[in-house]
Amino acid sequence: MKTLLRPMMAIATLTLVFVGKTFAADRPPNIVFLLADDMGYADPGYSGGNPELTPNIDRLATQSVRFTSAYANAVCAPSRAALMTGRYAFRSWLDWRSEDFGKPDYLAMLGLELPKNARGEETRMIHALGAKERTVAEALAEAGYFTALVGKWHLGEWLPEHLPRGQGFEHHYGHYAWGIDYTNYTIPHNAPARFAVYDWHRNGKPIDEQGYSTDLFANEATRLIADQSPAKPFFLMVALNAIHGPLEQIPRYTDTLDKRSAALKCLDDAIGQVVGAIEQYGFADNTLIVFANDNGGLKPEFNRPFRGTKNTNYEGGVRVPCLMRFDGRLEAGSTNDGMVHFVDFLPTLVGLAGGKVDHARPLDGIDLSSMIFERKPSPRKEIVFEVSGSVRPPAIRVKNLKLVGDELFDIESDPSESRDLAAERPEDVARLKARVAEISKERPSLASVIGDSPILMDPPLPFVYGQDENRNPPAWLIRRVESVRVTQPKEWSPGETPWPQAPKDGTIIYSGDGR
Repeated sequence: MKTLLRPMMAIATLTLVFVGKTFAADRPPNIVFLLADDMGYADPGYSGGNPELTPNIDRLATQSVRFTSAYANAVCAPSRAALMTGRYAFRSWLDWRSEDFGKPDYLAMLGLELPKNARGEETRMIHALGAKERTVAEALAEAGYFTALVGKWHLGEWLPEHLPRGQGFEHHYGHYAWGIDYTNYTIPHNAPARFAVYDWHRNGKPIDEQGYSTDLFANEATRLIADQSPAKPFFLMVALNAIHGPLEQIPRYTDTLDKRSAALKCLDDAIGQVVGAIEQYGFADNTLIVFANDNGGLKPEFNRPFRGTKNTNYEGGVRVPCLMRFDGRLEAGSTNDGMVHFVDFLPTLVGLAGGKVDHARPLDGIDLSSMIFERKPSPRKEIVFEVSGSVRPPAIRVKNLKLVGDELFDIESDPSESRDLAAERPEDVARLKARVAEISKERPSLASVIGDSPILMDPPLPFVYGQDENRNPPAWLIRRVESVRVTQPKEWSPGETPWPQAPKDGTIIYSGDGR
């Protein structure tokens, strides 16, 4: 790699500058954050998966530090909220996803029913990342960065202030809500409505395109990288929707692979393309590349050797692959066992960029620069996965002990969570439950987040997400959506829905591709 050709004096100078946790004023680092969706811990070849499916991710692993104790949340929206704000998702009620406020079984957990608009139609309350939250994109933009999000947002899909460009991203390309069809760019259901909604945009306008979304995201990211100037640092978040369901019409590899494996290999192609663009356009020597996943896979076998799946707080639901590559600053091919949580990315990345981390609202994230770049012990000793009032039972890890509901595990000696120690160590259970109860008191009231008179999605079944975009949708978009809706079921058996039911007893059983 060309970084090996740099003069030794240049490397020493940059290293000395970095030990102080800042860069020379004229060379702040670029940051590219690659985020996969619903990939299991065991999917990459480097962590036990089939290496034929992930050669590019595996190559990146050989060039990176591999973080073996990196944690997200059990589902995607809370993880994204933690990443964006440096704050635990419960503080903004984003442990409840926006679409959960359109699902009767989820609302029943809060003692609520579906609201109705002035015409008597059932609809959903608008819930999203609040405009008063300060995001990593806003902090980096203030530090002089060009900021772009390519891919999935899932932190609000209706009001302008809740969309990516209202939350600090100068450029956005992709979708707002939970999971599009990869080739027609519709969300299969719009809870509580059961029919498709268009969700494909560039900078606040719906766009008509053709192609496989994973490939289109890689192409957009490549174009953005090619357009950047060395004179201005950039923060590019590539939040791929792969390999989240629905898995349909995958463009290649299905002649020899099942759908999920083919989608994983397409994801790997995209990672290879974006990393290749960083190298091709001369940014490799001053770009931090982060690769991570937002939660565990849908089935236990995707997360081995860990127990559990997406939507549970067992290790299989929350421990995720995480790589960091920074040529000349991080040791390629090394591992780091220190605890990392998604809330830590904001203070770490903003501090690395020389930006300000003085949020008006207190952060849960910790600047992990000394751990990452100086190999000091992780300052993180506690991770709060869930508090009271969440969809899932409370869960917390403090040092080696982890409480999941009423179960207690020693993660260091039993990372597969095969032995419940609760009966043997009641004092530890009581201590961790007391800690969770203490933190649970910090959850704000729901009314303070959505308002005493919540804004409703109106119409309940829009043609396209984005309130402004839906006011006068173009004819091509209406035709596209109607062509999908005509194929969808018009009736469902009592109690059945097109989306997975709310978790029961802290678990959820996914069928199909988890849509």
